[in-house]
Amino acid sequence: MTDVQQRPATTQAQPAAPLPKGIATHPLVSQWIDFATPAIARLRTGRVELGQGNVTALVQMAADELDLRMDQVEAVAGDTRVTPDEGFTSGSFSIEHGGQSVRLAASAARSLYLARAAILLNAPRSELSIEEGVVLRRGAATPHTYWTLRDSVDLRVEVARHAAPKAASERRLAGTSQARIDLPRKVAGSGFIHDLVLPGMRHGRVLHPPSRHARLLSADLAPIEAKHGGITTVVNGSFVGLIALHPAEAVEAIAEAARRCTWSAVPEAPADPVEAMGSSKSPSVVTFESGDVSAAGGRRFETSVSRPYLAHASIGPSYSVALWKDDRLSVWTHSQGVFPLRQALAMVLGIAADRIDVIHADGAGCYGHNGADDVALEAALLARAVPGSPVRLLWSRADELMHSPLGPAAVVKASATVGGDGMIAAMTLDITGQPYGHRPDREGRANLLAAEYLEGAITHAPAGDIATGMERNSVPLYAIPNVRVTKRVASELPFRTSSLRSLGAYANVFAIETLVDEIACELGKDPLAFRLAHLKDARARVVLERLAALCGWPGASKEGEGLGIAFARYKNSAAYCAVAARVAAGGKDVVVTHMWSVIDAGEVINPDGAVNQIEGGMVQSASWTLKECVRFEGEAIASRDWPGYPILKFSETPEVSVEIVPRPDDPPLGVAEAAQGPSAAAIANAVHAALGVRVRRLPLTREAILAASM
Repeated sequence: MTDVQQRPATTQAQPAAPLPKGIATHPLVSQWIDFATPAIARLRTGRVELGQGNVTALVQMAADELDLRMDQVEAVAGDTRVTPDEGFTSGSFSIEHGGQSVRLAASAARSLYLARAAILLNAPRSELSIEEGVVLRRGAATPHTYWTLRDSVDLRVEVARHAAPKAASERRLAGTSQARIDLPRKVAGSGFIHDLVLPGMRHGRVLHPPSRHARLLSADLAPIEAKHGGITTVVNGSFVGLIALHPAEAVEAIAEAARRCTWSAVPEAPADPVEAMGSSKSPSVVTFESGDVSAAGGRRFETSVSRPYLAHASIGPSYSVALWKDDRLSVWTHSQGVFPLRQALAMVLGIAADRIDVIHADGAGCYGHNGADDVALEAALLARAVPGSPVRLLWSRADELMHSPLGPAAVVKASATVGGDGMIAAMTLDITGQPYGHRPDREGRANLLAAEYLEGAITHAPAGDIATGMERNSVPLYAIPNVRVTKRVASELPFRTSSLRSLGAYANVFAIETLVDEIACELGKDPLAFRLAHLKDARARVVLERLAALCGWPGASKEGEGLGIAFARYKNSAAYCAVAARVAAGGKDVVVTHMWSVIDAGEVINPDGAVNQIEGGMVQSASWTLKECVRFEGEAIASRDWPGYPILKFSETPEVSVEIVPRPDDPPLGVAEAAQGPSAAAIANAVHAALGVRVRRLPLTREAILAASM
């Protein structure tokens, strides 16, 4: 026990209201923590691992409050049978909200055990502490542990009455970089849902329509069952699938099924969806207004930027296993929200939600609403045809690119008025896009792909901007006295869209930060100094000033190379993030050679994890900004493989440096989505510095640069 410092019992006051939502809805300590397994504290959390390392950080927080080693805490994440319902793991809330719930619950458990030990030892509470689960009195071990006291401590009490989280100075794990607890299994080949093997498992494949609104006209699948022994086919409305005994046989049979099915014609759609979006006639609504933009006089600047539809493009395709047994459905999934998915499955399948168990298993990583929920329903539909046998369903690469919800395209028209003092007096943003929030069980609808194809189909939710995602980060953090933001939902476009990392912040920050950069350059002012002149938020100023030192702003001038910067605070409430990018633009394509970032995320639980999130966000944003664009043939998605939807290669990734502003005494702020918008704008600003060209239509391909130069 030498690696754990002895700590006195904390005497902090109970946490002030309001409680985190997780504690408000699941108020009992027993709903979060138990000691049923010898030498192990079991932590239950509704937040799941999606590649961010957040479950590792949650274990750090629990171990800190319980005075345990990390290997003494076992996390159970996202299991409708046993964990709290914390909705979706999204919005960069896992630590900011979910972590605070864990911290409160674990501290309450510790307080309850110390109180019981004090009675049994007839000792003042101030003399007691815990080390690796053993109760100490004045530093000496006693016979009592969490596990020996388990039967005499009732955890079915309210967290809020007993929580006493430690001060930052008392924490020994929070703020330290710890190895990811999920990686050893993954490196060994058994940590992903794709590695899940159940006894008697069969193998499913699904034949999707060529586009969202195409429908099945005929299907002659009987010869497939006759040819391949042990194959079961399933046809329900326009849902077509099959189950085989072996995966290779399933692949062969579904290819044959494709030749035996006919579909209605692919509906027409605009040849240029982004252009059509920009001219949408949908009504515009005001989402934010401060001051009077029409009253501001001075020099006017305008821009119109656009981003295309983007794919999740997960390298590991969507996957699920389902089992119908004893009148119950069990589903293993890499969904971001097991409880909302359970409700959606219940709607579609017509059974009570309490007869469905949804268990999270780690997927290949995702940020947003990809195909994980869709494949779960499809696996359940197949498994219903072979009760008692688990059915695994793996999407193909084409399935993944063609049928997962898309990140919506957006057109953002922005303007600014600069007064005689050289300061921005007014700014407007007019945003047009499609919905970001069509997750399962939103608006009381299933929002699952196959639900649209079944007989008596449950249709997709009507167009709407669920969860206000379209206007995310549309209000500049700069001190601009007059601001007006409007949005319109392009409801006439037929494409299936939903959440993708940072939602509307990517396009909105790109618009604001390239416009601010353009104004500074036109006025002959340093872009960094110009931003700082408009910032009153001291923490925002710090990340920009430290970024300048990190990247060597403004950098040496070199032909064909440029350095650009950008900044935002994600959602204007989460992490502050400033990004600089250096590009070389003299060759065939723009190459981002270096990227730097400084973040302020308040208390950072696992610095290495936070750095990984920002690094990953910068590289992913660089891929979006330089390359990614979904192509269409009418309504159908034509980007069906990696050549058709190229992403940044390992050989093309820039050298990346990230610095964290240490603030251990401040509340943690969401960090995972903070880098997307600033990275895109920094790259575009760097292209302007290198070539003198403002590219306003993403991605920043050679063709886009040439078009902007004309």
